[in-house]
Amino acid sequence: MATEQVDSKTAVHGGRLVAQAMKSRGATKLFTLSGGHLFSIYDGCKEEGIDIVDTRHEQSAAFAAIGWAKATREPGICALTAGCGVTNGMSAIASAQADGVPLVSLGGRAPEMRWGMGSLQEIDHVPFVSPLVKSAETAKDPAKIAALTADAIDSASTPPLGPTFVDYPLDVVFSEAESDIPDPPAESAEPADGAARVAKMLSEAERPAIMAGSNLYWAHGETELRALADALGIPVFLNGLGRGCFPPDHELYFSRARAAGLKGCDVCLVIGVPLDFRLGFGASIGEDATLVQLDFAPSRLEKSRLPDLALSGDIGATLTAIRESANGDPKRTVPWVEELRRTEIEKRAEEQEMLDDDRSPLHPMRIYKELGDFLDRDAIVVGDGGDFVSFAGRVWETWEPGTWMDPGPYGCLGAGPGQAIGAKLAHPERQVCLLLGDGAFGFSGMEFDTMARHNLPIVAVMGNNGIWALEHHPMKFLYGYSIAAELRPETRYDEVVSALGCHGELVRTPDELRPALERAFASGKPALVNVLTDPEVVYPRRANLA
Repeated sequence: MATEQVDSKTAVHGGRLVAQAMKSRGATKLFTLSGGHLFSIYDGCKEEGIDIVDTRHEQSAAFAAIGWAKATREPGICALTAGCGVTNGMSAIASAQADGVPLVSLGGRAPEMRWGMGSLQEIDHVPFVSPLVKSAETAKDPAKIAALTADAIDSASTPPLGPTFVDYPLDVVFSEAESDIPDPPAESAEPADGAARVAKMLSEAERPAIMAGSNLYWAHGETELRALADALGIPVFLNGLGRGCFPPDHELYFSRARAAGLKGCDVCLVIGVPLDFRLGFGASIGEDATLVQLDFAPSRLEKSRLPDLALSGDIGATLTAIRESANGDPKRTVPWVEELRRTEIEKRAEEQEMLDDDRSPLHPMRIYKELGDFLDRDAIVVGDGGDFVSFAGRVWETWEPGTWMDPGPYGCLGAGPGQAIGAKLAHPERQVCLLLGDGAFGFSGMEFDTMARHNLPIVAVMGNNGIWALEHHPMKFLYGYSIAAELRPETRYDEVVSALGCHGELVRTPDELRPALERAFASGKPALVNVLTDPEVVYPRRANLA
């Protein structure tokens, strides 16, 4: 994050000190929902030229900060009013922890001078926020506000990345003080110990594989990844924010052949990816393969499969060190790469019937075929849903870093509108497309009002099948019936957003979809393309979600 020199030697109120600390770290946006405990912070942001973006729910304010962070690779900052404001933001904070996102949450707090007397929204946030964040502090001295705020931003953006929290008692943050803002910590880029050993393993491997994820993106490691893969002829698979860090048209890029590649490899370098449910807790990688894990810090998942070698350090510098120590001939992996390419082609051919499906209501895969032909390569696509977004995760091609966002491993629905808001503010020149399940809409659909008020022409495409498909189909398989997994069929969510000042479209047939997309993007407004999808389509789920 860019930093800016700020003169903080004049006595000003605590909210101004918060804003000066934010400005010193290059912050330009604060995401929030109005609350009286935060008024001095708002005033400080106004004076320091920091834009205030207000949402309709605190969870969405925090997710908007997450979207901003994911789109910029800088900390996202939200302000949550005391008590219920903070608790409303807890799911987003937990999501940031699970996904390693530098989210800074600033909390309001009941006045210190009346603590224990039962003030409005009086609750000690720190004990229940602490398990989810890298640091949680209460500013009880106005003179320490700037330093605590700056430290929270610095901590969130120091690897391993993650959320931080500071709250400000009402009387403290309205008081005046002089304060020094500390300089940001010096950055280091030291490679992890063991790079030469990994280089030897990869140079000698006949069937190497790389599985790269979100922390590769946060480390700005895409260039180093490509150089290493090219040098040694290593097939690359991606998940999370790693998507887009390796171009889909590269000869070493694979997606559909991931199961075969990970099971069949002899050495697997896992970069910035936890061995959680998305990788079968480590079982997705062949049991005879040598498993090497590279990340900012050692994994906390002690009960998942343990790597044969774990490297902790700067990801980009370590990838460079591995490549510079390697001496393998990339041609030695040609048979392995060709084998995976045959699998990739076969799997893609199997999808073609679904992509071309002409049924009405639509098959979700038909939607993604049309979107793939329509959206720009640098469009930011945000997923928020169960089975509908799972189909997208399976087939969507992501061409540039930071252009795919989803709820992450915490899986919190309702994350999409907020993330789309943050992404659109970060890149107003780009298309932002929100993939939205009809169930997910219920969590944060009112954020279309936020988009309208802030003139953010985000286009949402809804897969509306009238069920909670992620629960409905498995429950029917297990018990022969489904309970608490039905929604109202063919609900006109497009009319809901129209009432909020947005553009709405209803799509019933495949031939209606492309014209609806064209009108939605041309409208210059936030828009929802409400696509009725077939509730009988079952996503072919193989991953163990629990």
